[in-house]
This record gives sequence, C-alpha cells and structure tokens, in this order.
Amino acid sequence: MNDNVLLVMGASSEVGIKLIEKVKDNYSLIYAHYGSSRSEIEKLGDIGGKLRLIQADLRDKSAIDTIINQIQQEDVVPNHVVLLPAPKVKNERFTKTNWESFEDNINISLRSAVLVLQWVLKRLTKEKRSGRVVFMLSSYTVNIPPRFMSSYVCVKYAMLGLMKALATEYDSKNITVNGVSPGMMETKFLMNIFDSVIEDNAQKSPFGRNLFVDEVIPTIQYLLSDGAQRLTGQNIVVTGGM
Repeated sequence: MNDNVLLVMGASSEVGIKLIEKVKDNYSLIYAHYGSSRSEIEKLGDIGGKLRLIQADLRDKSAIDTIINQIQQEDVVPNHVVLLPAPKVKNERFTKTNWESFEDNINISLRSAVLVLQWVLKRLTKEKRSGRVVFMLSSYTVNIPPRFMSSYVCVKYAMLGLMKALATEYDSKNITVNGVSPGMMETKFLMNIFDSVIEDNAQKSPFGRNLFVDEVIPTIQYLLSDGAQRLTGQNIVVTGGM
C-alpha cells in the first residue's frame, strides 16, 4: 500500500473536495481539515476507510493543536500538505477596511500555514522523509491585483514569501514547496464579490469565462506527484492566458 499521507487544510472548499476525489488512490490516509462545512465534505464518504475529518476554526490559534493532536493519535505525519484556507473575499475600499479583516486573513491563511508546517517539516526532516507542500496562492501575486481587495491580496503575497523561503530552506531535504496561482474561479468563494467584477474578469479572459475548479486541480496533482520531485519554489500560474 502507498504509505503517503495527505493533509488538506480547507478541505471543504470546492477545490479541496475535488482534489481529494482525484488523488484518493494515491494515499494510505487523508486528513481533511474543515472549518464549518462538514456536510459538504461528508459527501466524499469514507473513501475506503482512508478519510479522517478534522474540524477546527482557524481563527482560534489553539485550532492547530487540535489538528496536530488528532493526527498524532494515529502516530503518523503527513508528508504531503495542501494549504487552501482563506476567508471569503469581498470588495471593500482600503480606507473602509478594518484591521480585523487583515487579521482574519492572516490567522486563517498565514498563521495556520506557519504553525502546521512547523510541525510537519520538523517531523519530516527528523525522520529524513521526502515531502510535498502546495500553497494555494492567487494570480494577483503576479498580475495587477484588483481594486478593493487589499487584505486578501496582502496576505497572498505573504504566503508567496513563505513558500519561497521554505523552498530554499528545505531544497536539500527532498521536500518540495510550491504554489498554484489560479485566476478567478467559479466557486462559492466569490459570493461576496460584486457581480460586475466577476463578469468583467470573465470578459477579459481569452476563453470568455472564469476558470472551473477542474481546470486547476491537475496542477496541484502534478505538484504532489513523483514527476515534480525536482520542482520547488515555483509559483505556477493558471489563468488560461490572462
């Protein structure tokens, strides 16, 4: 049996659920973290007894202890980690954006990544095991960002910096650290975005629409695969040419 173990943070998102569906046969265990949308992730079933659901509100720092403790009960450490958590974005002028919005993005996306990876990478290096880490970033980290999304864009750049720093630090440990930066995807993540913004983005796309989740998943799959074992520190942009 494949002894790879996967941890998906933010697994109840459309990306998380679709990813687990696609890669489930590649893992002996899959830990799926979610915040509140248990009903969505339960639709996966137990996928042959491999799936472990972990509920934790990442706004609470102690949530990371909950995640780590539940995994440690089975005396394993995930050697593949996908980091998806982010609060739903909304359009808001910078001068009207309160600090709590920045803090929410920091805690849910950045702090959770830092604390989880500190534990995972320490264990992997101690055990001299190879690993794969994939950050969900955004095409806004390479292209002109949209107006009125300062807290979201700010934290995505911070995540990009963390990804680059860890790729350099662990490149000699056979642990790859990469990012995927999709353009706007048609998901519930956009529910608080102005319709005009979503439509404008679709019109600017070479193929006349926003991305579908199924068009982004293969890139994440590749970065988790053996074929990507010499690829690290890369921010792969998936926009369909925008």
